[in-house]
Amino acid sequence: MSGEQPGLSRRGFAQRLGQVAAASTLATLNAPAVHGAVGDTIQFALVGAGGRGTGAVVDAFATKNGPLKLVAMADIFEDKLTRSYKSLANRLGEGMAVKDEHRFLGFDGYQKAMDVLKPGDVVILATPPAFRWVHFEYAIKKGLNVFMEKPVTVDGPTSKKMFELGAESVKKNLKVGVGLMCRHCDARNELLRRIKDGQIGEIISMRAYRMHGPGGSAFTKKQVKNGITPQVVGDATQPMTEVMYQLRRFHGFLWASGGMFSDFYIHNIDETCMMKQAWPVKAQAVGGRHYRDDYVDQNFDTYAVEYTFPDGTKLHLDGRTMTGAWAEFASYAHGTKGLAIISAKDHTPARSRIYNGHNPDPANLAWAYPENERNPYRVEWINLIEAIRNDRPYNEVRRGVEASLVTSMGRMAAHTGRVVTYDEMLNSPHEFAPDVDKLTMDGPAPVLAGPDGRYPVPMPGIVTDREYGVPPAPATAAAAQQD
Repeated sequence: MSGEQPGLSRRGFAQRLGQVAAASTLATLNAPAVHGAVGDTIQFALVGAGGRGTGAVVDAFATKNGPLKLVAMADIFEDKLTRSYKSLANRLGEGMAVKDEHRFLGFDGYQKAMDVLKPGDVVILATPPAFRWVHFEYAIKKGLNVFMEKPVTVDGPTSKKMFELGAESVKKNLKVGVGLMCRHCDARNELLRRIKDGQIGEIISMRAYRMHGPGGSAFTKKQVKNGITPQVVGDATQPMTEVMYQLRRFHGFLWASGGMFSDFYIHNIDETCMMKQAWPVKAQAVGGRHYRDDYVDQNFDTYAVEYTFPDGTKLHLDGRTMTGAWAEFASYAHGTKGLAIISAKDHTPARSRIYNGHNPDPANLAWAYPENERNPYRVEWINLIEAIRNDRPYNEVRRGVEASLVTSMGRMAAHTGRVVTYDEMLNSPHEFAPDVDKLTMDGPAPVLAGPDGRYPVPMPGIVTDREYGVPPAPATAAAAQQD
């Protein structure tokens, strides 16, 4: 993330913040010019001041492409806002220009933060993805360039909204980056060039793995006392309403994040689709919950998805969050001539390479990207700021929505026990949080726990029209006789 730690990811930055706290689509030719000229100061607002948002600001300000200033921040959690502000004040120097009155708390804070900016400035959207379309819609209204974290959608209805908003942002000539940084990785792009040149032959199969212990807030426990849920965060215990509790533990709730599947696995899915230069058309999957103890979140612990591309080739994705089990975090492409390692461990450095044949033996090594890769978390910002400065077409919304939708397709296949197609996922009527734009701190949450304090979980083969819900009533004896 920083110059002294070039390999630190935004997820790593989030963990480090916690430790510190404890101690391209083309624009129309006649679109209006909304950009910052070279030498002009570009102002930033941060909406969502967790580790990812804070890390995105640091990456943006490391581009050294003209003067940048952070002038507004917003979050719904005061401790996150305070921690992020202190961290950025120490790192940005003169770039930190957030006045006390421009640090906003609450569900309407995103509007207040964007209102501080002028057209052509940049807003970073780094809240849980349930709010992405709401915040993006307001950014378009204000004429702001945008960087938004992934995933950008978690279900079919919000994907349709984001496709529409993305098209509108293109018409307005807004520059929009999406935090799928693998697409900006030098090593992966060189590997893609070599795959296109036929160095591994035709791709016949791909596989991806993200298997490690529990991460983020995916494993969530519920503790209720007098209707208020205390949740330990860092070294502070905060009383929270149900809505705030779920947002604090957003990886545990499908409506807020798409669960750990969408949040964790989207990069592996996206980088393999990048090499295939196609999106899958259907998915079938299995998954399950094990060793759950008193965890009450909606996630499975294991996922195995078979994605099918238009030409019939497959991507096999394995995900697991279990302590003590085999761990792997990598993606591969098998061709008729050889094997490509897309990424070898974590997101960066990719350590992309090609082997003759399908055994990754050093004796079979045909090519390897040199060491000292540029950090793709920085490169994506270099590209976005350059596009803003020079008014070049730059809009990643459609690709970001497609990657998010394909990820959701695999998740839904596992959660329902059905084969799910791309079109079915896009046209699924189940919107997890249809009134998310009206959500309040004290209002009803989009999902409620049962009397035992547990939230509804996927029931493959039983609840098949949506990813969670009330099982259908069993057939009566009379109905069974009639059948």
